[in-house]
Amino acid sequence: MLIFPAIDLRRGRCVRLRQGDPTAETLYSEDPAAAARQWAAQGAQWLHVVNLDGAFGDEAGPAGAPLPINLQRLAEIRQAVDLPIQFGGGLRRLEEMAQALALGATRVVLGTVAVQQPQIVRAALARFGSERIVIGIDAREGRVATHGWAQTSSLEAVTLAIAMRAAGVQRMIYTDISRDGMLTGVNVAATAALARASGLAVIASGGVRDATDIALLAGQAQAGIEGVIIGQALYTGALSLAAALQAATPKTT
Repeated sequence: MLIFPAIDLRRGRCVRLRQGDPTAETLYSEDPAAAARQWAAQGAQWLHVVNLDGAFGDEAGPAGAPLPINLQRLAEIRQAVDLPIQFGGGLRRLEEMAQALALGATRVVLGTVAVQQPQIVRAALARFGSERIVIGIDAREGRVATHGWAQTSSLEAVTLAIAMRAAGVQRMIYTDISRDGMLTGVNVAATAALARASGLAVIASGGVRDATDIALLAGQAQAGIEGVIIGQALYTGALSLAAALQAATPKTT
């Protein structure tokens, strides 16, 4: 099972939010590229980079800058490490997706647009291929949240996942918002159930607390769980990347 250290970008800095709340921010680094190098040095397989400003619809850059600040940071991370990068946050137009891929993202994550404009997801699949498109499904009590989790729709997460698979999507990130940034443990049962129901490969997100969470998720690989994103636990030191990688490795007998 793959481990994705998270690098959440807000105004060009590496931060963490509690349950996606922009008023509950903790700053971890002014230099996201340095954070990327740190995870690479510790054996990271992938990086999960999120443009929070884009997700909140509040993206900007310094006057005269060629790119918004978080896209500059994406390019800097790409230059700093030779790791595949999963990038999302506010991507709602094909041109924005193409730009992120050109700046170094290996694949892009589509969230709000999958709910509101599924035809754009289909167009993205046709243009970029299914290996470069991931659907982000963020749920609050089983219902899909959008716009940086600020709005909760009436759409059930499983309904959206099944529809996205029918459109040609192969992979999704599932986040239980109530657990994100809380270190309360991953909702393993709900994640595995969503993977089984949808037939999609699932990357779990939200609430990773310790190596036990990782091992429980790894034990559901047959259900379709292929990875997990870890943020708060790594940045607070509650879990080391080495321990996470070890727990994610299937035990041999």
